[in-house]
Amino acid sequence: MTALTAFSAVLLPFLFLVVLRMPAKIGMSWTFILFAAGALVIWQMPLIDAGAAVTQGMVQALAILYILFGAVLLLRTLEKTGAVARINEGFRKLSPDMRVQTVIVAFLFGSLLEGAAGFGTPAAVTGPLLLALGFPPAAAVVLALAADSTAVSFGAVGTPVIFGLGGVEGAGPGLFQEAAVWITGMDLITGTLLPLGLIMLLTILFGGKENRASWIPMIPWALMIGAVYSVSAFLSALFLGPEFVAIVASLIALAVSAWTASIGFLLPEETWAPLREEIKEIDVPRKMKLPTAWSPYIIVVLLLILTRAFPAVQSALQSVRLEWTEIYGTPVSAAWEVLYSPGTVLILAALAASLLQTSSGTSVVRAAGISAKTAGAAALALIPTLGFVYLFIHSGLNTAGLPSMPQYLASVLTSIIGGGWHAAAPFLGMLGSFITGSAMVSGLTFAPVQQSVAQANELYEPLVLAQQTAGAAAGNMICVHNVVAAAAVTGMIGREGEIIRKTVIPALIYGVLLAVIGVTLSLVFPIF
Repeated sequence: MTALTAFSAVLLPFLFLVVLRMPAKIGMSWTFILFAAGALVIWQMPLIDAGAAVTQGMVQALAILYILFGAVLLLRTLEKTGAVARINEGFRKLSPDMRVQTVIVAFLFGSLLEGAAGFGTPAAVTGPLLLALGFPPAAAVVLALAADSTAVSFGAVGTPVIFGLGGVEGAGPGLFQEAAVWITGMDLITGTLLPLGLIMLLTILFGGKENRASWIPMIPWALMIGAVYSVSAFLSALFLGPEFVAIVASLIALAVSAWTASIGFLLPEETWAPLREEIKEIDVPRKMKLPTAWSPYIIVVLLLILTRAFPAVQSALQSVRLEWTEIYGTPVSAAWEVLYSPGTVLILAALAASLLQTSSGTSVVRAAGISAKTAGAAALALIPTLGFVYLFIHSGLNTAGLPSMPQYLASVLTSIIGGGWHAAAPFLGMLGSFITGSAMVSGLTFAPVQQSVAQANELYEPLVLAQQTAGAAAGNMICVHNVVAAAAVTGMIGREGEIIRKTVIPALIYGVLLAVIGVTLSLVFPIF
């Protein structure tokens, strides 16, 4: 029963969401109830410790809902000011091709947001933007989630590397930079292929039989953009360290993609847009220029970089927090840094949009009600999801003398796989993100285990840790609370299982590529 209880953290969400196709608010509620019963009875977590863990999960759910509210508020405000229509017009002039828009918006703009903010922000912003460009809701949410993968290793100014690997032996700037170089080295393959993979998702999964080969003419351009991103990321990691990898690489690739799209370089002559849904057009004010329409998103990126790249600003904002230490007298604590949250940045951008684009605040006021309803609907799924996640994380607080469930899972897997660990390392990282919802938390939870396995089997530690981090980034595609949030902002609430069934395909392919790279390096170069 011990093993079944630990593995239920994976099996229950998969059963309810993917196999039984339940909406997340129902499936994750059942997951929470059954998992909590196992934690209390089999793992013998004291009720007060379990209650503290669930309370911490509820605080984290509120923090995510705040970001979700801000993302929806910004989009709805831009719809009401006419900025969305102007952005659509701009994209039609740059390239009306949905394959090109997928790469520019979902991958590159999403990677820029990931590098600046992380923690689920990109899909919550790019999903609605794709929707506004006429993408079907299912395509918008799947592409937004799948695209937010490669950059996740360096999300929020390098957090998964700097903090996610902070608990291993020898943690410090040298190890972090070495891991970053190995991650971006693997991304020379995975990151280069990602834009093409996204186009294949669009055309094969959503394009119908007649469009399944529509990705082939895009091979040269997609591989070029992927290579520009990946090489830029590798050089940034090599010379600058892990903090600005995603930001630098996405900015360079955005510039190259916009220029090549505008002149049609390496692009097919035929425009591909068979999936585009009819958009309710709003008259665009003639005086609204394209930079004005994009200005709220520019504000978002600049504020996120400002608040995360400058320690003085960062610490000042983080000092304003809602905090509950030692909840119910336990070691568990919860904190919500309201001013530092991306949600605050998104809300400020929505206010700026209303004032800059209409000279009044009425647009944002009208959008607030819709946004609150969307966040409220998502709360029904997010609260049980995060309650379950934090029970899993804090399961080490038990009277049975058992390790935490993450440690137990890792020990079982390592005893089975042993010396072939390079093939499994990315999937442990992916598993961590799937359950905990964060590449950073996956690293904090499993990186010390990965290091222990590497030492026991005489494997090259930086490469194993890089596989952990890159695998955790891939797991971002299927993490339940990211899926719930992205579904909420694209009108897909209740269809979370359908989304995961689609995003699990690229996630597994990504993991296999990372495993093959690790195994190949270990065979070709014995030091690895």
